[in-house]
Amino acid sequence: MSNVQLDKVHSALNFTVKHMMVSKAKGEFKNFDVDFKGDINNLEEAKVTFSIDVDSIETNNEDRDGHLKSEDFFDVENHPKIVFEGTSVNKVGDSEYEVTGNLTIRGTTNQETFKVDFNGLAKDPMQGNMIAGFDVEGKINREAYGLEWNAALETGGVLIGKDVNFTAGLEFVVEE
Repeated sequence: MSNVQLDKVHSALNFTVKHMMVSKAKGEFKNFDVDFKGDINNLEEAKVTFSIDVDSIETNNEDRDGHLKSEDFFDVENHPKIVFEGTSVNKVGDSEYEVTGNLTIRGTTNQETFKVDFNGLAKDPMQGNMIAGFDVEGKINREAYGLEWNAALETGGVLIGKDVNFTAGLEFVVEE
């Protein structure tokens, strides 16, 4: 069993969603945590819980951030956290895994699977700690979580796409 702690300074959680059917709006969650239980050398047995502070959403547009926090979308006042509780980790390649679990957004829970690349371990020359790196990718349908607000476009289509793509770069300090 390893003691594995998320290094928040060297980690990021970003998302993109289609905007006006022709481009992508980008954003990130600034405050999140990952609880990792298990051995970094045996990832298939690990248990992972991801918790996101929805109020930390940033899209470089204050009005849009406010709208996303409102009842039209995340309803932060009543649903302050997004939580992913991993139920299984399956190795699908040399350093590639699929993590399946229950994702809860705005009080709705669905099973989702995300692709995880384990980038390996390295010794931090500044602190002397072992560092583990991971890249995570996934896509969810926001409407499946009650995030259904949209507006029709005069030219056809809608203002906001239903698919939200996530990427996370995660760095952990590993103490054996």
